[in-house]
Amino acid sequence: MRVPIADFLVLSGILFAIGTAGVLVRRNALLIFMSVELQLNAVNLTLVAFSRMRNELNGQVLAFFSMVVAAAEVVVGLAIIVSMYRRRGSVNVDDASVLRG
Repeated sequence: MRVPIADFLVLSGILFAIGTAGVLVRRNALLIFMSVELQLNAVNLTLVAFSRMRNELNGQVLAFFSMVVAAAEVVVGLAIIVSMYRRRGSVNVDDASVLRG
């Protein structure tokens, strides 16, 4: 029994909406960062679902490259967050101007 593509798309939309709400509402840089990752995973789920529907590998390959870029983003983002925490003792995005100089 195959799961209909609509189920994957609904789940992806819900995950993306939760991620968007997290980016807009939160003030903690780490939580915002996790919300962006949730949005990226929602998009990857959509890519894989459409790829499976059409019986092609293009969407799965694109999702894989997206995960590679997201892994590099995690390294840079966490380095910035750790630097913010070391300088200010907080990861509040309102204190992000502390990194300027």
